[in-house]
Amino acid sequence: MSIWKLLGFGEEAGSQGTALPETETVRKITGALDQLPLERARFIAAFAYVLSRVARADQTISPEEVRAMEQIVMQKGQLSEEQAIIVVQMAKTQSILFGGIEDFVVTREFNAIAKAEEKRALLHCLYAVAAASGSISSLEDNEIRQIASELKIHHPDIIAVRLQFKEFLEILMDMKTEVPES
Repeated sequence: MSIWKLLGFGEEAGSQGTALPETETVRKITGALDQLPLERARFIAAFAYVLSRVARADQTISPEEVRAMEQIVMQKGQLSEEQAIIVVQMAKTQSILFGGIEDFVVTREFNAIAKAEEKRALLHCLYAVAAASGSISSLEDNEIRQIASELKIHHPDIIAVRLQFKEFLEILMDMKTEVPES
């Protein structure tokens, strides 16, 4: 077995380096979407996994974050509620089990298959998931910035979306409580 296959890339990545392989994480989630065209299922699987990456950034995935991910996957993926629940649960489980290993690989796969506007839409969704629990921790904000960097989203686009969620940023919430009232 080659090192490429062991890492989940298949033989073609080591020899040609042209085809972007599907990660095992994306493959498992895609299986839950077997009635969809393969490329659409891969997109949704990677999208859901990246959402779970932000939810897990602070080591806790709240029920509000799970529900936000389900709603987003249902809406953006045009899935039934049952499908969205399965996809989010699988993405969440994969993220918990293999997060350190798969985070960059799955995000890179999403980067390869998504258009620029889909990447910006994901960025907005990442902030929405982080804000679902009522505040965006510094850990979540930093994870979103890391993901945006991996997706090669331009800094002004990141700031524009971040500003839409400024009332949820813990760092700004802390500053408000520290300012003495006059």
